[in-house]
Amino acid sequence: VQLQASGGGLVQAGGSLRLSCTASGLTFDYYTVGWFRQAPGKEREGVSCIRGNNGSKYYAVFVKGRFTVSGDNAKSTVYLQMNNLIREDTAVYYCAAYRDGDHCLRDLYIPEMAYGADYWGKGTQVTVSS
Repeated sequence: VQLQASGGGLVQAGGSLRLSCTASGLTFDYYTVGWFRQAPGKEREGVSCIRGNNGSKYYAVFVKGRFTVSGDNAKSTVYLQMNNLIREDTAVYYCAAYRDGDHCLRDLYIPEMAYGADYWGKGTQVTVSS
């Protein structure tokens, strides 16, 4: 199983990026995919989860309507559309896959009690300049 996050880059504040998480060796229908990020010197934090079986979406509070997660199970790809980016969004973004979707929600909302994902992808760097 492999997950690969892509689509990061350098963008000015207020700009947009769309990240992709593509999987090989697993079917997203049976997994929940989470997006996480880690900024230099900071703990990893959850950004979003999307359930593959029903498309339910969950977001961290700091997203505040700026990010949208979506999935294309036929392509085994999950997207994270990020709009109105701010400097604080600068981080390495990772995607992860969970067999148990509730574990993603735990990692997203209660990181101090995180379960951990079944699979992690390599991250993609997002840099927002002011």
